[in-house]
Amino acid sequence: MPTEHLSFPRQHARTQRFTLGAPRAFTVAPDGSRVVFLRSASGTERAQALWVLDLEGEPHERPVADPAALLAGAGEQLSAAERARRERSREGGAGIVGYAVDEAVETAAFTLSGRLYVADLRPGGTSPAPVRQLDVPGPVIDPRPSPDGRYVAYTVRGALRVVAADGGDRAVAEPEAESVTYGLAEFAAAEEMDRSRGFWWAPDSSALLVERADDAPVARWWIADPARPAAEPARVAYPSAGTPNAEVRLFAYPLDGAGRTEIGWDRKRYPYLARVGWDAHGPLLLVQSRDQRGQLYLAADPATGETRMVHADEDPRWLDLHAGAPARTPDGRLVRITDEGGARVLAVGDRPLTSDAFHVRGLLDVGADDLLVQVSAGPGAEEPETGEIHVLRVNELGTERVSTGAGVHGAARGGPVTVLVSSTLERPGQRARVLREGEEIAVVASHAESPVIAPRPTLTRAGKSKIPAAVLLPSGYREGDGPLPVLLDPYGGPHGQRVLAAHNAHLTSQWFADQGFAVIVADGRGSPGHSPAWEKAIHHEFTATLDDQVEAVHALAEEFPLDLSRVSIRGWSYGGYLSALAVLRRPDVFHAGIAGAPVTDWRLYDTHYTERYLGDPAEADGEVYARNSLVTDEGLSAAAAQHRPLMIVHGLADDNVVAAHTLRLSSALLAAGRPHEVLPLSGVTHMTPQEQVAENLLLLQVDFLKRSLGMA
Repeated sequence: MPTEHLSFPRQHARTQRFTLGAPRAFTVAPDGSRVVFLRSASGTERAQALWVLDLEGEPHERPVADPAALLAGAGEQLSAAERARRERSREGGAGIVGYAVDEAVETAAFTLSGRLYVADLRPGGTSPAPVRQLDVPGPVIDPRPSPDGRYVAYTVRGALRVVAADGGDRAVAEPEAESVTYGLAEFAAAEEMDRSRGFWWAPDSSALLVERADDAPVARWWIADPARPAAEPARVAYPSAGTPNAEVRLFAYPLDGAGRTEIGWDRKRYPYLARVGWDAHGPLLLVQSRDQRGQLYLAADPATGETRMVHADEDPRWLDLHAGAPARTPDGRLVRITDEGGARVLAVGDRPLTSDAFHVRGLLDVGADDLLVQVSAGPGAEEPETGEIHVLRVNELGTERVSTGAGVHGAARGGPVTVLVSSTLERPGQRARVLREGEEIAVVASHAESPVIAPRPTLTRAGKSKIPAAVLLPSGYREGDGPLPVLLDPYGGPHGQRVLAAHNAHLTSQWFADQGFAVIVADGRGSPGHSPAWEKAIHHEFTATLDDQVEAVHALAEEFPLDLSRVSIRGWSYGGYLSALAVLRRPDVFHAGIAGAPVTDWRLYDTHYTERYLGDPAEADGEVYARNSLVTDEGLSAAAAQHRPLMIVHGLADDNVVAAHTLRLSSALLAAGRPHEVLPLSGVTHMTPQEQVAENLLLLQVDFLKRSLGMA
């Protein structure tokens, strides 16, 4: 069906939010000779292929590995472990969804249907074939070439194995019990620490650091599919707040088989293995205390297992983890992102290299004489750029902006070449420009579809708190048409910035606006990208995020045509919690709400996330969990006074925010005499990748909101 005849909900679902066909996962060779990336063939094709952009001579693209050809038309088969891994990373694509390369970016390794493949990335490669399947036991997970390209390490059924490029496969570490895995990140690391891997090569390819995780102490939960009563429920290890985590240890394994050495640290005091790296100066670890108020940067000796503290951080509330950090400069100085003087700064050694004008979000690359970081406006910025994210080059002499123009920018770099990926409000999708020493030499083609609608957000700051917000009115709205029913469309919590200077970020909000609403997206306290104080203001108090939504809508009503007698709210995950909280706690402001996959009882959510903000329920003031819960007497006390329509939506296969959250809320509402609607989604996880489900969810939400607000 041609794109122009598609409704936005159908197009939005079919294109997986317009991500299909767009290039992603860029890697740049250290000599700047090539760029490797993933891309599907069209804006509706899920299967990703592996591509190379050659930069020697006239830049040109070439396909390296096509999943359709490699599978010869057979359907892709995923193991339960691979499906779980993709759920943790919110990966909705198919085909080659990830790859790893050697140091020279000449060899790539990836999996398809649990099989291991290696590809020669060089022009006209010297291998017998550009792509080869290696004969190893499967199903394979997370293959990674050694830095010299001679070996590939991978995990299979909880074991870590190594295969030589010319054959010769052997086990490096095998599990001693069903609860033990080697080389895989445990649930807490994969879901909450942004650490998806569990093994790391030595720079000289002589050894591996390998995580051993034993989830025997972790409680077992059951995820059933009520639509298939004959199917056995899935048994999962879920570390809910206040309960034991997996036991995590780290070992060094020489490839010569000389025997493993355990890397030692005070695991009782610092149980979380948050970051691991191995560079020319040796292994570097970042370990955290369970309350996440203390962390150590440790240098390790892989021969003896001894560790030495390089730096220690403490915070009275919590310490955040950051992409790309920690790292070390070529001369061995520690690079970290830290909170100092009310700002989030980049520090090398003990010296901050950025000021409070910037809020450092992640470390992108460590070069020979500079560092590449991603930043937004900090608390000391003279004119904060609402919703903008930029790439900055930093060294001892100062800072230099690499990205230009208002928008959201990210980058990957290798030697003299940088791939700058940019989104703007004016243009759909992302544009990937290839720069050599600052000059554009190529643009990586995108096959993503253009949306059938164009958002028109007004980015602003709301109220005395200057809450970042986006306001969207119907496309045909004219001044004088009168006030509009209001829909707040937030995420509103940690890790989920929604107010962005990017076109596609506002597509769904604009579609809701075109149904007759004034839509408000507000990033209140707790949301990322502003300042440490802004993010940490929700310590023990998630309800502060609701206060900011109220402040935003009241302040914006002074500037925009908002009908405050008809205010609704919708959200998913934390946004779902916030939506339910809004109609239960503030029925004087909110007249209807849609809560998608909401956390309703924080004791049922995982350790690393929940305890960071609310503390360990076994140690914290019991009122903290009661005050922030939707299902306690305190959580429902305000609800008895005034009924507001509430629709609760939940995927029954969700293993992140399990369906018990919604069932407990529904039971509590029923006991309190509160009418509500529950929409169960059979077979749906925390994501909603199914095309028909994703499309119809939007349509059903509009119908509910219009009914609830008395709209024709």
